[in-house]
Amino acid sequence: MNGELLSVLEYIEREKGIKREILIEAVESALVSAARKATGTKDEEDNITAKFDSNTGSIKIFLNEKEITSPEFGRIAAQTAKQVIIQKIREAERDVIFEEFHTRKGSIVTGGVHRFEKGNIIVDLGRAEAVLPKTELLPRERYKQGERIKAYVINVERTSKGSHILLSRKNEGMIKKLFELEVPEIGDGIVEIKAISREPGERTKIAVTSKDGKIDSVGACVGMRGQRVKNIVNELQGEKIDIVRYNDDITEYIKGALSPAETMKITVDKENQTADIIVNDDQLSLAIGRRGQNIKLASKLVGYELNVKSKSEAEGKTEEAEEEQGAFPISELPGVGKKVLETLKGAGFNEVEDIAKVKLKDLLEIKGIGKKTAEKIYNAAKELSE
Repeated sequence: MNGELLSVLEYIEREKGIKREILIEAVESALVSAARKATGTKDEEDNITAKFDSNTGSIKIFLNEKEITSPEFGRIAAQTAKQVIIQKIREAERDVIFEEFHTRKGSIVTGGVHRFEKGNIIVDLGRAEAVLPKTELLPRERYKQGERIKAYVINVERTSKGSHILLSRKNEGMIKKLFELEVPEIGDGIVEIKAISREPGERTKIAVTSKDGKIDSVGACVGMRGQRVKNIVNELQGEKIDIVRYNDDITEYIKGALSPAETMKITVDKENQTADIIVNDDQLSLAIGRRGQNIKLASKLVGYELNVKSKSEAEGKTEEAEEEQGAFPISELPGVGKKVLETLKGAGFNEVEDIAKVKLKDLLEIKGIGKKTAEKIYNAAKELSE
């Protein structure tokens, strides 16, 4: 019996990865429980202990430091010990599995499609099962039972039934880890991923930089004849990937982010984190992308709101603005003669809009302009502005 128990414990330790100390603790706890049931001891003051020798397999039970001999144990005691041992081993196994996969949170795992539950895929990871929700699959992805699948571990929780492992193929972390696996320079810390923006299943932009001037960050990610990035694209069912060179100069960074479109002029507002971009007419659709995809991903990648205009659109608006300004100069407002015009300009009013934005009392406070003239000028400016 004792030798058999030792063999079982060795097997569990080897196959399940549960430490010997945890198993011995489970056995001793089970023996104490069995001893209480066999002897009918319910008084908490009665101290029952168990000692299991992991070398010989010998078992000794003590009641208030007095050894209880084995004949006092019956079938019920043995059954109780068996049940408690099984329970403790299951608990220990759940703990081992949780710790193993908890450390793998934020990494990629590979498993087999085991079964389907309400559209979700249950993935067999060997020592545990994981859930890949249908909402975390790429668009148009279809899998069959038994197929191998790679996914990103987004969360691991401990439950009463074991570990709940949640997977995703949409998460941006999937992109990051695939590049780490495929590009040794990233794993070695030579090439760094600075930012990722992704529309799962459609397109991804990834910004990279090199800490070694001799290593080209973009070239390292692309690989010889494009093989590295091609492997990632294949894993993601053909999702397009734009690899952008990160630049501390935000203007240059935006140029790269908008690739493959070519830019003519970029005006950056760092305070509001916006940028106005002008491109040639034939580059506008490329800059914006299908359903605005390119501009949206570029904006997210650089962290700026990007506004793109074609060259002709930008020039047209400028001419229009100039015409509007020329059509309603302050000098043509009723009541504005040469003297009043000089007075208004001296007070900082250069355009009709400047007058329309203030209140009437502001005009009345200007020396050299009477009440009736001020009212006439103000009302006319308001009408033109509206």
